Amino acid sequence: MTVRSRRPRARGMRVLVGVGTMGVVVGMVAACGASAEDDSDPDQRSFALPGRTLTVDSDDSALEVVVSDDVKDRNVRVTRWFDGRTVMGESPKVTWNMDKDRLTFRVKCSGVISNCSAKHRVVVPRDVALTILNKDGKVTATGLREPLKVRTADGSVTVQDARGPLDLSSVDGSVRAVDVTSKRISATSRDGSVRLELAAAPDRVEVRSKDGSVNVALPVTKSGGDGGAASYRVDSETVDGGSDISVPRDTRSPHHVSVRSVDGSVTVRSAN
Repeated sequence: MTVRSRRPRARGMRVLVGVGTMGVVVGMVAACGASAEDDSDPDQRSFALPGRTLTVDSDDSALEVVVSDDVKDRNVRVTRWFDGRTVMGESPKVTWNMDKDRLTFRVKCSGVISNCSAKHRVVVPRDVALTILNKDGKVTATGLREPLKVRTADGSVTVQDARGPLDLSSVDGSVRAVDVTSKRISATSRDGSVRLELAAAPDRVEVRSKDGSVNVALPVTKSGGDGGAASYRVDSETVDGGSDISVPRDTRSPHHVSVRSVDGSVTVRSAN
């Protein structure tokens, strides 16, 4: 009888120790946030691109897109950083796949506690028209010369030194374009600000924002050193937000700027 009474108590103690140990493990995973920057040995891969269009489709990853320095390079080159851990779930998994002109990145990270972080750097040929579809991660694109279309959810968009037409949209994230010479720009944001800083007078800029401010900086000195001034046909409308338009205005100007904002201020100002 004594032996029998001791065994249940011993098993109970082992269960309690197991639960305590699991609690410590869960706490450690929750406290130690995963960071792709901690990956000191990133994976690399090259994908052949059959044409001059590319769609990058990504979930749960930060994206950095740049243009290749080699004008003859027709491949898409990817570097991937990843760090992840789970408790009581499948091992984290990251995949990449190229199907014709669509490059897909996926991150699988699930469990009672899961903590994963991924980042992809994509180097594209110089003459590629690019579409980026991203969810749960910021997007940065630099140096693109051809049309760029970006759609994000739960992530910001930053474009630098672009020349081709821009079509940028974000839900729950800001949109920013800096030092761009694009002639046509469309920027839409919901629950995030829009900031455009243009280095050349555009033909048309169209901005739509809900629950976020809009700030557009336009050059008012024409390029070429002739000392002339650029003026703009500005069409602005705000709901529950102030408006400050300080660039030279002309209803006959070929440079058209259209801004609509709900629950956010609008500023259209000089960039120089």
